[in-house]
Amino acid sequence: MNTLKSIFLLLAAMAAVSTSAPAQTDVPEHYLHTAAQNNPGLQAAFLSFEAELQKIPQAGAYQDPQLETGFFPQPMEIVDGRLMAELKLMQMFPWFGTQKAARSEAQHMAAMAFEQFRETRSQLFLDVRTQWFVLCRLQQQLAGMRENKALLLQMEELALRKFASPTLKGQNTGYSPPAQAATEAASATSGKAMADMAATNASTPARMTAQGEMEAGMKGNMAARGGGMSSGMSDVLRIRIEILEAENNIESLLSETEAEKARFNALLNRPPESEVTLPDTLRQMPFLMDQTSAMTEITRLNPMLKMLNEEKAAYKAKALMEKKMSYPMFGIGMQYMLVRKSKTADMAMANGVATNAMNGKDMLMPMISVSIPVLRNKYKAQQRQAALLQEANSRKYDNTLHLIETELRRLKHEMDDAARKIALYSKQSELTQNICKLTVGEFISGKADLTMLIQTQRQLLDCKLKTAEAIAAYNTIAAGIEKLTCP
Repeated sequence: MNTLKSIFLLLAAMAAVSTSAPAQTDVPEHYLHTAAQNNPGLQAAFLSFEAELQKIPQAGAYQDPQLETGFFPQPMEIVDGRLMAELKLMQMFPWFGTQKAARSEAQHMAAMAFEQFRETRSQLFLDVRTQWFVLCRLQQQLAGMRENKALLLQMEELALRKFASPTLKGQNTGYSPPAQAATEAASATSGKAMADMAATNASTPARMTAQGEMEAGMKGNMAARGGGMSSGMSDVLRIRIEILEAENNIESLLSETEAEKARFNALLNRPPESEVTLPDTLRQMPFLMDQTSAMTEITRLNPMLKMLNEEKAAYKAKALMEKKMSYPMFGIGMQYMLVRKSKTADMAMANGVATNAMNGKDMLMPMISVSIPVLRNKYKAQQRQAALLQEANSRKYDNTLHLIETELRRLKHEMDDAARKIALYSKQSELTQNICKLTVGEFISGKADLTMLIQTQRQLLDCKLKTAEAIAAYNTIAAGIEKLTCP
């Protein structure tokens, strides 16, 4: 018993930590260790497994011996004395092999509990990975939103400079910006300007200066501007509307991140406010799937299928036990009779008359008993029940295998779709980025209006958000496929 328990405990410990080392794009291993050690649901599953182990010695035990005692308040006269008391001790033994079958059933039931523990552990790890990818997605989307806000602030400064310029450039954009403003706007479209987010956010004095120039231009050149003034001011206001929307989206993402972080910490049984270290970038997990090999691994390692196999073996052992219980049981015991000499024998001995040597001698009698199971209906019903349970288990196994195969095909389809989306959004993002750079240049030269620039910027942001979402979905699906194999 202790050896078997030690083996199971060792397997459980290895199963909790022997998952393949996660890739750099996967959740860090110490989070999985923390979840395996602290999660209450997983602890409950392991305690249930330990409880099933305690049934093994119960199933292999003999029935308790029966002790019967009887005392006579008035000793009963018998041929060779007076019977004072009787003691009977009887031990029953089942038919040969019954206990072995019972222990086998209990062992398979304990193995079922262990597979249930493995399934709970796999589901916990999948939940941790899924929540991890949700947090990574939110972080990438938050970074994209902040970058978008920084670009909008640069566009606002550019629009203010264009509006404050004293010289008209054309019908669409009002005045052409000074050479310095044009140089700054061109540099804002480069990658270096995107990295200067903090410097741009902190450029309040520059914005105030630009606004002062705008006010000066409004006062000094109102007659010359005419309708161009309202057009330039509307550009500034539209940009500010976009900035307000970007700020609202950032606050929404921050709030959602806090909620998802609390859920992640709950899986690890940690305080909700515990910090979670996230990678700077969300990358696609390297995952190659061969459906035939995956189904082979699933059939061999999936906890639900292994649990059904153990259940079938338990029913088979139960059927054998029920069959053997329909055979006779044997009992071995002893009967002890406490006898005292009779008064007649005592008087005869006093008169010198010879008496029986057995007079007053205690009696010890070996006993044997056999149960006769003549009422066969209940035993036949038990055996039919065991056979039906085995048949039901076979059907359940086939159904579960088909469902898992269907789930694998669905996940494979979703993974391929997510991979296509990642490739599509990456290409679209690259093209939109080039369009955005060209549009900024056209906006500076007066060939494009602000609406086109904002629309292009929205498309670029949408591509970034969708890319992060598609990568998170791909990684989650990959984790779901790994959960089906459950190594």
